[in-house]
Amino acid sequence: MFTTRISARAASRTYTVRAGKAHRCNKYRELSVKSPRTVNGHKHQSGARILGVLIVVGAGAGFFHAYRRLGLRDVYAEAPPANEPSIEKPKKRRPVSKEENRDLISSQHLQVKKSWENPGVYAWGSNSGKVAAPDSDEAFIKTPRRIPFFDGVLLRDIKLDRNFGAAITESGDLLQWGTGYSKDFSQPTATLKGKNLISVSLSRDRVLALASNGKVYSLPASQNDQISGPKPLESTWIPFYRTRAPISYRLLQPTSLAWGEKVTSLSSGLEHALILTFKGRLFSAASGSEDYPSRGQLGVPGLTWTTRPSGAYDTPHEITTLRGFEITKIAAGDYHSLAADKEGRVFAFGDNSLGQLGFDYNPESPHIDAPSLLPMQKLYSGTNQTPKVTDVAAGGVNSFFTVDATRKAGPGEEGARGLGRVTADTWSCGQGIWGGLGNGRWTHVQGTPTKMKALSGLFEWDETANSVIPIRLSKLSVGSTHAAAVMNNVTHVGAHEGSSANDTNWGADIVFWGNNEYYQLGTGRRSNVANPTYIAALDGEAERGKGRREMHRFQITPRKTVRVGGRRVSLEQRVECGRGVTAVYSGV
Repeated sequence: MFTTRISARAASRTYTVRAGKAHRCNKYRELSVKSPRTVNGHKHQSGARILGVLIVVGAGAGFFHAYRRLGLRDVYAEAPPANEPSIEKPKKRRPVSKEENRDLISSQHLQVKKSWENPGVYAWGSNSGKVAAPDSDEAFIKTPRRIPFFDGVLLRDIKLDRNFGAAITESGDLLQWGTGYSKDFSQPTATLKGKNLISVSLSRDRVLALASNGKVYSLPASQNDQISGPKPLESTWIPFYRTRAPISYRLLQPTSLAWGEKVTSLSSGLEHALILTFKGRLFSAASGSEDYPSRGQLGVPGLTWTTRPSGAYDTPHEITTLRGFEITKIAAGDYHSLAADKEGRVFAFGDNSLGQLGFDYNPESPHIDAPSLLPMQKLYSGTNQTPKVTDVAAGGVNSFFTVDATRKAGPGEEGARGLGRVTADTWSCGQGIWGGLGNGRWTHVQGTPTKMKALSGLFEWDETANSVIPIRLSKLSVGSTHAAAVMNNVTHVGAHEGSSANDTNWGADIVFWGNNEYYQLGTGRRSNVANPTYIAALDGEAERGKGRREMHRFQITPRKTVRVGGRRVSLEQRVECGRGVTAVYSGV
């Protein structure tokens, strides 16, 4: 055995090789190796150096032999693939027209256009009587849905109950449908034809319709009663020849009308109807076949079934207490009545068990059978504002009033700023347990009118008038337990091919509130709503077709003369809240 010591200065370590094995030493030593022999001037490797080479070669051969026995294959490093950047060529985009650009940038513009291109009726809410969706067996229609029968059809008016519906066509004929009309007819059917009807109203079991000549027709809601009931004689084109009407109906004709005086407005509750002439005279009559009005809603003190005058039970009676007041607006709830004159004063009468007349409830006198003046001025006490009622609305056990409040100078306020400024407010009273008051509270009985803050004190800038103007309500539709309001905000429906590509149309805002037991609010949910709320656009498919993920609010289309079916027609969208049902239709 021999020993070779190798000392590496860079590594600062000493290794001792013994029989081919290296042992680590921690000492630092100088290199100590016997000098090789020199023969004829040449250096010869020592035997130890040769032995080390042989050991290395032997170990390599052993590893190669084991490599082959284990079946391992040779592995070579490969060059990475070249990632050459690819440049996408620009796609040729189809040019977008002005109208397509407007549809893309504005949901409101698309809604207005669709209402002109596809007029019809959207309905939602209770479908127990197959009124909201005559061709469906669903109990509820949770979101607005078109009634296919009315596709492309323009209407003069529409009213909906849970069990039956009624509409007046563009030509003035009456259509009826629903299980309350007939279980054998699933689609709307023309019943009263050729009378040139202009508006319709519903009671518990009868349909009332006003003709353009001022006649008021009252006919049973049921088809069986129309067929089996007494049919009046009607004039024909043959002189002095009369024939029986095809269906049963009655005429509600006020007596003692002046020459040329005719009925211009009609509103009805479950048992009574209000009839207004163009001269401001107000009449009332029984509108149902089952019960005679007994809660003072006729406005004639002491009038009951036993004290009524001789003649037909539904003979109209003039409300003489209001003689001398030129009545311009009327509204009827289930069992109460409202009337406003041209001076902005409001008279209320009928049932007040829930404060719906605007007076505090008195358990000793729950009914008021004579028209009573509502003290609206008290609502503005201390504000230096003078109120004037501009419209009234009623339904179920709720009443609503729209008011223009004008700022007046108070004591020592000569020259004060804001004098003459008009603020538009909306007030409500009655039952609010389901949110019907629209004031954000769930009040059981509300006698004194409460302000609907969401619909009061609103202003906007009018570019045409170049000034700030109040936002009033153009329509209030009140059902039995829910309501809708259309705002009279600035609208624009004048975009045309010659205007800018960014010139878009937009309609009026519309909000809903109240009871939602039958999904009649159109939100898609069943929770009641105490504050006026928006709903989604009626035509959701059109919205999604434009790539919109989020749904925009519904805006109702104002009146505009457009081309429909090859002819020019002046039309608008209107909303009607009924008994657990709601509809939006294209009206002329």
